[in-house]
Amino acid sequence: MSSSSAAKPTPNSRSSYRAFRSIPTRWADNDMYGHVNNVVYYSWFDTAVNALLIERGALDIHQGQTIGFVVETQCNYFAPIAFPQTVEAGIRVAQAGRSSVRYEIALFAEGADTAAAQGHFVHVYVDRATQRPMPLPEALQRVVDALKA
Repeated sequence: MSSSSAAKPTPNSRSSYRAFRSIPTRWADNDMYGHVNNVVYYSWFDTAVNALLIERGALDIHQGQTIGFVVETQCNYFAPIAFPQTVEAGIRVAQAGRSSVRYEIALFAEGADTAAAQGHFVHVYVDRATQRPMPLPEALQRVVDALKA
C-alpha cells in the first residue's frame, strides 16, 4: 500500500485517554535541532505505563512472577516538545488478550488539549522464570480493564 493511499494520522484530544502522568523534560532530551529527540518519546511511553502499573499495584518489577516484554511499538509526531516543558502522558488500553495488552499513549505539552505525539506499544506478559507467556494476573487485569478506551 503506498503512503499516498494511507490515512494521515491526526492527533487525539486529552479526553480520549483514561489516565495521565506528568514527566519533566531534561536538558539532555533536546537534540541539536532544539527539540526533544524522537527516541526519547519511546522512553516516555515506557515510563508512563510502567509507573502507572507499579503505582496501582499491578506490577512488581523486583519480586513479581510476571514481567512485560515490549514486542511492538509505534509513534506519530505532530508538534515539537522541548526542554524545559513538562509532558503529560495520556494512557489507555486499546486491546487486551490472554497475555498481551496494547497500550496507547499520547504526549501532550503541559496544559495542551491536542497531542504533540501519540502511539502505542504492546506488552506480552511472561513468567519471569520461564519467559513464556502467561495469563494476566488479577491485579493487572483490573488496571487494564480500568484503562480500556
